[in-house]
Amino acid sequence: MASKAHSIQLFNISTPPMRAFHLTWMAFFVCFFAWFACAPLMPIIKGEFGLSVAQIANINIAAVAITILVRLVVGPLCDHFGPRLTYTGLLLVGAIPVIGVAFAQSYESFLFFRLGIGAAGASFVITQYHTSVMFGPRVVGTANAAAAGWGNAGGGVAQAVMPLLMTAMVMLGVSETLGWRAALIVPGVLMIVMAGVYYRYTQDCPQGNYRELRAAGITIEGKYSGKYGEVQGGAWSSFKLAAMNYRVWLLFITYGACFGIEIFIHNIAAIYYVDHFQLSLAQAGMAAGSFGLLALFGRALGGWTSDQLAASGSLNKRITLLFVLMLGEGAGLLLFANAASATLAIAAMLVFGLFTHMACGATYAIVPFIDKRALGGVAGIIGAGGNVGAVAAGFLMKGLGNTQQTLSILGVLVAASALCALAARFSESRVEESSIVAKLAA
Repeated sequence: MASKAHSIQLFNISTPPMRAFHLTWMAFFVCFFAWFACAPLMPIIKGEFGLSVAQIANINIAAVAITILVRLVVGPLCDHFGPRLTYTGLLLVGAIPVIGVAFAQSYESFLFFRLGIGAAGASFVITQYHTSVMFGPRVVGTANAAAAGWGNAGGGVAQAVMPLLMTAMVMLGVSETLGWRAALIVPGVLMIVMAGVYYRYTQDCPQGNYRELRAAGITIEGKYSGKYGEVQGGAWSSFKLAAMNYRVWLLFITYGACFGIEIFIHNIAAIYYVDHFQLSLAQAGMAAGSFGLLALFGRALGGWTSDQLAASGSLNKRITLLFVLMLGEGAGLLLFANAASATLAIAAMLVFGLFTHMACGATYAIVPFIDKRALGGVAGIIGAGGNVGAVAAGFLMKGLGNTQQTLSILGVLVAASALCALAARFSESRVEESSIVAKLAA
């Protein structure tokens, strides 16, 4: 019977783990592309609808608010229905508001569809879940981080590509108003296509699909040594079990301070470069896109580094790495907030962006070890923390009305949140258990 993969063979798609690895980061890429497709076009949309600073802040908050709820839900849904069906459903349902936003005729309707698009951001939890059940402890951190990082790059690609796509539409003879609308239909169509591919070519775990395995009375392989997907009470029990673990809430905070900042920067970077440094829409899109493209290797680097440091079996080395990365992110964010020119701002953004993406990868290199009985609940709650952080940052900017001041305060808060990482250290018994598992998998 098929088992977890203990290595990542990038050019091999014949095994269920590697098919899941590649298709889950591709699905995640499409979802993130769709999630952030509006952001680089906001300078144009702002003019068409006559949006105020407060209304733009509301749109940015809406873009991430609904994701909190959906992330909390999809993790336990993965435990119950499996990641294959959950991802397929999310892609199909998420495509509706993505296409709908292209037909918005007012601030209110645009806000409504932007709120709905946020559901696509929950794709991250399913991606992390799917790679976690497919890969063994030696490489699970790297697999999680690489899949998330390559998928996250969809946000960066959207920043750079969407202005170009709109320009191409205008060159074909349509008006600017119709151009941005036509451009926004593209990611919605991609989500529908990806749903079909994901359903057809993936399975829930190395042994097969949860539904068929349970019907046949076959035990679903554990995260590591436990029985996974068999928590009594189903999805709700998985959520409750995760919610009772204090480490989940500590990482909820740290993830809000790294991934939350990542989302916040995606939403405000382009318009910040246009308004503050007077860059063109295309220039601002390329600058903002460079931040997202760091995810191509930044997340993977964070997960890989965590795996390497923990090779001896010490879970607490993963914790120490996260602490250091959070401090670096906070310091870099302060430099970005106080940059006097566009060149310095971009350089600082790349520095703190690397720490940010690595911290995200390092966080989800810890997630699989928190409670193997409720992986979906753990992944969902911590993932939701990222969106809570983004929403909090949005409200902070709305209250202050000053982007630079907001970024400075966020830099201090991020550095302070590093203490939560230290508080999540594991007991000696857990460290010893991890060492035994690592040796068995070697």
